[in-house]
Amino acid sequence: MSTEKELAPQTGLLQQSRRFLDEHSELKWIEGFVFDINGVPRGKWLPAASAETLLKGGLQMPRSAVSLDIWGRDIENSPLVFASGDSDGVCIPVSPICLAPWHREATAQLHMQLHEADGSPLYADPRTQLQRVVEKLKALGYSAVCATELEFYLLREEVDHLERPRPVSDNDADLVPSTDVYDLSELDAQRHFFADVRAACVEQGIPADSILSECAPGQFEINLLHSADAVQVADQTLLFKRLLKGVARSHGLRVSTMAKPFGGQAGNGMHVHLSLVDSRGKNVFDDGSERGSDLLRHAVAGMLASANDAMAFFAPHSNSYRRFQESSHAPLNLCWGYDNRTTTLRVPASQPEARRIEHRIAGADTNPYLVLAAILAAVCHGLEHKLEPPEAVEGDAYQVESEQLINTWSGALDRFARSALWKEYLDPRFVELFLLLKHQELAEIGARVTDVEYQSYLHRV
Repeated sequence: MSTEKELAPQTGLLQQSRRFLDEHSELKWIEGFVFDINGVPRGKWLPAASAETLLKGGLQMPRSAVSLDIWGRDIENSPLVFASGDSDGVCIPVSPICLAPWHREATAQLHMQLHEADGSPLYADPRTQLQRVVEKLKALGYSAVCATELEFYLLREEVDHLERPRPVSDNDADLVPSTDVYDLSELDAQRHFFADVRAACVEQGIPADSILSECAPGQFEINLLHSADAVQVADQTLLFKRLLKGVARSHGLRVSTMAKPFGGQAGNGMHVHLSLVDSRGKNVFDDGSERGSDLLRHAVAGMLASANDAMAFFAPHSNSYRRFQESSHAPLNLCWGYDNRTTTLRVPASQPEARRIEHRIAGADTNPYLVLAAILAAVCHGLEHKLEPPEAVEGDAYQVESEQLINTWSGALDRFARSALWKEYLDPRFVELFLLLKHQELAEIGARVTDVEYQSYLHRV
């Protein structure tokens, strides 16, 4: 067993957490949790008096807790379960203690990362894999500046007469195909919910920015501000998804980030904005022109070349593939363009110093650790090999003849298993574990009827 010093979190995090505890003597509970491979939080509730124990790495959980399937079951034949005695790992805090204000009793949360018992990183924790890729990018001399945009449905607690979920709507209409994008009345109708979301973001240090009504009744998007710490961006995105669901419950509502909750309505995406900065903090995608630098094009080429290798991360569930439909703002073709929302990769119109790439493949049902790990691995691949992309697409990319994104879950898993990219950028033990997990879920979905699958995923992912 390693020493307390080795298992302790960073000094600044400890100081911030202890200040919080001094200011909140009313606390009753602390939730300590990690995020598993599917992005589901797994953890325990402990009395507030246990805070110091948690901060010192005193919370233990089975190492297999981060590799449970979407229904919370162990992976058969997993090396982390019976083969190793289902041994414990140690949870080390990675974010300061903060309020979870949606609970009735005064409750705080502590976001953690699962480590081996000796304090070394646990390969099965998806956060570890993103850290691994970030280090590889750093070795090339760059850091990623990232931001995420998350789409979701806000749903009523009660279902309709056919037991279908009912989105909230300003006009209380039945669910019908419609486009209400940027409708301010939809935001006005949910003003109290969004006010509590904003307040919770302030409490938890989550940099929420703009809120907008999206393309369907009850569908919204909230953007998070960019950061030069890709791991922190993934942390904040997952914590934000958890926050949304918690605040919704306190309002008698539900939130779903399922990729395609309704067949006739828009799907939920998670777009990622990305630029690279060098050691001086300069955006290396900016060469002063509207087109961007050679490095931008190498990064684009790497992301296009590796997109199908990573589809199992960008679309990790059977429902994920229903989102990819023509003229739906979800991409189908492997192409890119300037200020073109029909392409897989978009270079938004901006001032040169803000030159960036918008990655539009991932659904909102993904794990941001794995999405960002895949994107950054692809960028490294493009930069190292100085890949060149095809010509930028103008006009409707759905009409372009080009390689297609893989459109089946089994096909994505086969491609993932054969990809040389993951042998270079991810721990091979994680690759094996991820495939075991996803093949178990794939087999289980095949044995279930569609409505059971739908209800299982609707509020889980």
